[in-house]
Amino acid sequence: MNANVYQHFRPEEHPFVDNVGDWLEQVESQYAPYLTNFLDPRQAYILETLIRENSELKFSFYGGYEHAERCRCMIYPEYYEPQIDDFELVMIEINYPQKFTELSHGKILGTLMSAGIKRDYFGDIISDGNRWQIFLAKESASYIVNQVTKIGRVTVHLEERPYTDIIIPKDSWVEETTTATSMRLDAIISTVYNISRQRSKQLVEASKVKVNWSVNERPDYLLDLLDVVSVRGFGRIQIQGIEGKTKKEKFRLRLGVLRK
Repeated sequence: MNANVYQHFRPEEHPFVDNVGDWLEQVESQYAPYLTNFLDPRQAYILETLIRENSELKFSFYGGYEHAERCRCMIYPEYYEPQIDDFELVMIEINYPQKFTELSHGKILGTLMSAGIKRDYFGDIISDGNRWQIFLAKESASYIVNQVTKIGRVTVHLEERPYTDIIIPKDSWVEETTTATSMRLDAIISTVYNISRQRSKQLVEASKVKVNWSVNERPDYLLDLLDVVSVRGFGRIQIQGIEGKTKKEKFRLRLGVLRK
């Protein structure tokens, strides 16, 4: 990668930029496709930007269903045409005693992470309100299925299911447009959830906010395109578009919002 590409991205994103550079080099030198692990929307945006600016290679994203948030990416030379099977995804259903207990996205995510499973080995966790499904990378699926037998105190059984059994996820982003004085994390949270700046600053400093699945305790952290913010107790926000500024110098934003 030439040195200029780094200036478009945050310092903590530079190692990922380097990874993308390695993947592109590998595809170009071996003239064969490369499949990434699961990427979050921000990583997917960085990858797409770098490929468009630095190479003639093609790429496709797939996360198991049409509006998947976390996807694997296939980077490939012109001649190649990827099929869905090439993305090597497995869909797992969590069997649990539905009458007696409830699962949540947070509990499932926490269980997987504490079993030592890296976040980029699994994709979206979806639910229709009762049933829960997870998309996994094929190469780690059997390990995860054997490893996870409890979520919290609940005994569960993970089972591979065909794609024809996919549920329709209940949570979907509602698109909202708004204006914000700043792209600071605390400013965006206070704008979207209509709480004071002081309250949103407290939430951030109390480790109740994640940006792209990592806890972020900096109220002044500047958000950017396709970042996903989750605020415990409130819901989630995705920056879907930054569309210039108003006359009063406010940012015009297109957001995806999930409210609890």
